[in-house]
Formats: sequence, C-alpha cells, structure tokens
Amino acid sequence: MFHIDLDENGLSGKLPSCLGNLPSLTYIYLFENFFNSSIPSTLWSSNRLQIVSLSRNLLEGSLSDAIGNMNSLRELNLSGNQLTGSIPRSTGELQSLTYLCLDNNKFNGSIPSSLGNMRALQYLDLSHNNISGSIPMSLETLTYLDYFNVSFNELTGQIPDGGHFANFTSKFFLHNKGLCGASRFNVEVCKGNTPKSSRRNILLRYILPPMALIILAAAAIVIYMIKRRGRDSTLLSFSESNLGLKHGRISYYEILRATDNLDISNLVGKGSIGSVYKGTFSNEMIYAIKVFDLDVQGAFKSFDTECQIMRSLRHRNLVKVITSCSNLDFKALVLEYMPNGNLEKWLYSPNFSLNIGQRLGVIIDVSSAIEYLHQGYSSSIVHCDLKPSNILLDENMVARVGDFGIAKLLTHDQRMAQTKTLGTIGYMAPEYGSGGLLSTFIDVYSYGILLMETFTKKRPTDEIFFGELTMKKWVSESFPNSIMQIVDTELLNADANIEECLVSIMELAIECTTDLPDERPNIKDVHVRLKKINMKVAN
Repeated sequence: MFHIDLDENGLSGKLPSCLGNLPSLTYIYLFENFFNSSIPSTLWSSNRLQIVSLSRNLLEGSLSDAIGNMNSLRELNLSGNQLTGSIPRSTGELQSLTYLCLDNNKFNGSIPSSLGNMRALQYLDLSHNNISGSIPMSLETLTYLDYFNVSFNELTGQIPDGGHFANFTSKFFLHNKGLCGASRFNVEVCKGNTPKSSRRNILLRYILPPMALIILAAAAIVIYMIKRRGRDSTLLSFSESNLGLKHGRISYYEILRATDNLDISNLVGKGSIGSVYKGTFSNEMIYAIKVFDLDVQGAFKSFDTECQIMRSLRHRNLVKVITSCSNLDFKALVLEYMPNGNLEKWLYSPNFSLNIGQRLGVIIDVSSAIEYLHQGYSSSIVHCDLKPSNILLDENMVARVGDFGIAKLLTHDQRMAQTKTLGTIGYMAPEYGSGGLLSTFIDVYSYGILLMETFTKKRPTDEIFFGELTMKKWVSESFPNSIMQIVDTELLNADANIEECLVSIMELAIECTTDLPDERPNIKDVHVRLKKINMKVAN
C-alpha cells in the first residue's frame, strides 16, 4: 500500500492503528470525514510517510513526541479537529517539512522555539487555537517561510520583524490579547522599543539629510544597472524542491530556452493579460509558463495576486504554481503542465467530446476546488472568474481550477466586500456585475452558468442569447419538461435514468443562479448533490 485517498466520505469511528504498519505507505488523504479517535501512535513511527492529511475530522487527544521521527514528512494537515495539548518540541526535527497546518483545534501551551530549526518550512498555520506565550524569534531564520498565521490565540509579547516577517501583515496576528511590535501589525508598540525608536528618529532627522544627494546619485546608478541586467535578475516565490530542478533560480533566459524563445509553436493558450507556453527544461521536465503582458493594465496586480494566493493553497483540484520569474520588465509563473488542455477545448473544438460521466467528473472536481477556497482555507477566497477556459485537465482528465489573477481574499470578519475589478461577461453574478459586490456566492452563480454550459454546449454569450433572452432564462423556461430539447445532443440516448439526472443538474444550476445571493446554495451542498447525481449515472 503506497497511497490512501479516502477524503470527503462519511467514514467514522477510530483511525485504524494498522496504518503505521504499512512499510511502503507514503501518502494518506483522509480529510473531511468523521473520525473521532486519537491519532494512532503507530502512525508516528512511519519513516516513509511524506503527506498526511487528516483535516476536518473529529480527532481528539494530543500529538505524540514521536512525531519527530517522521524524517520524510513534507506536508502535515491536521486543521479543523479537536486536538489538544501542546505542540511537541520534537516537531522542530522535521527537516523536510514544508507545510504544517494545525489551525482550528484546541492546542494550548506555547509555540516551541525548535520550529525555527525546520529549514524547509514554507507554510505554518496555528490560528484559531488557545496557544499562549510569545512568538519565538527563532522563526525569523526560516528562509522559505511564505505564510505564517497565529490569529485568534492568546499570544503575548513582541511580533518578530526580521526575515520573512517583514512581509507579513496584521491579518495574520488578529485577536491575540497582548502582542506588540511594528505599527503595520496594528498592535501596540513594545515598551522596550522606545529608546530604539528614539535613536532611529535622531538618525533619520540629523544624519540622513546630509547624505540625501549621495543616496539619490547611488540610486540612479543602481536603477540604470537593474534595467540593463533586469532580465537576468529573478525573484522567486518557491524553493527548488518544488520545481524539481537542480538549482533553485529560474532566470528569464532559462524560460526562453525552455519555450524556444516563446515560439508560437509552444503557445498553448492566450488570455486577456498574457499567454501560456509549454516549456521543456534541461532536466526534461515539462511545465506551463504563464507570461504576463505588462503593457496591459492590471497585469502587475494580477501577477502579485496569483503569487500571494496560490503559494499558500494545497488542493488536488487546483493548478499548482511551481515558482515564478520576476524582474522590472518580465513576469511569469511556472505552473503544472496540463496535457489535456482546458474544458473549453473539450466542449467546442472538433474531434473532442465528453460523455455525461466525464462532464460530471469535471464539474464535481471544480466544486471540490471551490469548496476548499470558500471553506477549507484560513480565510475565504473568491475566485471571481470561473469559466471553461480556466478549468484545466491533467493526464487523467482530473479537473484543476486555475487563473487566480482577479481572485479576492475575504478576511475572517468579512462576509462581503466590494471591488472595481470585474470578471467575464456572461458568468458574473448580478450583484458583482452591477455594483462590484463580492462574496463566495458570486462563485456559486458562475458555477451555475458553468453547469448550464457544460451540459448544453452553449456559451452564455452565444448568438442565440440577445435582448432579454439569457442562458439562465433559456434554461429556466425549458425546465423541467423541455430540458432534453436544450441539452447537448451528444448526451441524448434512450436511458430514462440519464434524463432524470440531466433534469436534476439543470435544477441545481437554476438554484445556483438565483438573483439574490442568500437564496443560492453554498458550494458544499452543491458538491454533495452532484456526487449523488453521479452515483445514479454510474448505476
């Protein structure tokens, strides 16, 4: 047994202790079930496990000190359980761990300073627990730490300001009773920092002004040199282990070599703010290269948004960002390559077709991804641009949602927000298109349109829709008796069961596209209903 994947089922009871007796077991995915036992002590003795995902269960008890024996562990997700006790100091011995998610539990005690020894750590979420004490200054030394969240705890003392903490914002430290530190964290200034602050003010007021001309001259020279050598200079968001290359930095010239100088023969897609190329690197690994057109308004912001959001997400139905290449006049993302293209190609290109089971599989994968964005992350993420061209298909026809260029992050206290950035015509919810109002329900609306399009093979901007006739109205007026007259003819057959399933799918699509956001179902309910429909089709 190498890989166990039983997530999102209704499994309950105790986790079997025999899990730790499987010598070849490398991956365990059991998240979103109803397991209510403690974690078997035998599990921590496994030296082959790389990924353990037990989030969103009812697990109890504490973590064993034996966790430090899991030398191969790369990702550990225990969020959304009822685990108690302190975080073991031995956790700091996990030198290969890149992802540690312990949020939404009942952990207490302090954050072990030994976590500063986890040199590969990129993601650490301890939010929504009962952790007290201070944040260890040893965490400043973590070279790859891109995400750190300790909000909703009982922490006190100074927030570290060195290393990657210089890039963190106040939202990651909310609702702690006694934190202090830099003003950008929206906390009180630490009392011990007053003399230091005074010295800094003296330095800024009396010493730096005489040096202003020298600094300006030096800056001009530096800017000139950066412009000349900008294409060699890269800023990476991820470590070399994610890319699988022998070196950690991807330069502009390596991207050119991988894509034959961005040759049109390697172009696999083109969007409003850039193009996607197929790139073959020196180690024969193939990746997708998303190159942003920096002459287009919003391209810089879109690049920054994708980097900020995607680097922290982990889900099998999301396109994974491997690394990035960024300088003054070139920005690109290196992504997983999806050999089967996007859903739009499979719906509309000649010589491509999907049966009803394949289409259901794709949209269920999409609903799983959106459910994770809305409910499985520390804050709700709104994709804002769900459509077939943003749904990619891997070698096994598993759907992956991509393109987070206009996605928005809702904070814990936000149910709705407002934006001036709009999505694609035909897929936008009424409140989003008219007033820029954002909530997770705008994704549900777009998903409803996607359901209609996937099973009718009609775009919401098709020429048959003009005047007051929209796709939503067209489907609603055909429901339920005339549904078989509007669905894609490729799905028609004499099976009465298929007709019943298609009617159920369109009924769900109509519910998703109601005008009032509060009357739309949440994506979790949508996901469950589609899985039930899929079971009928399979039978």
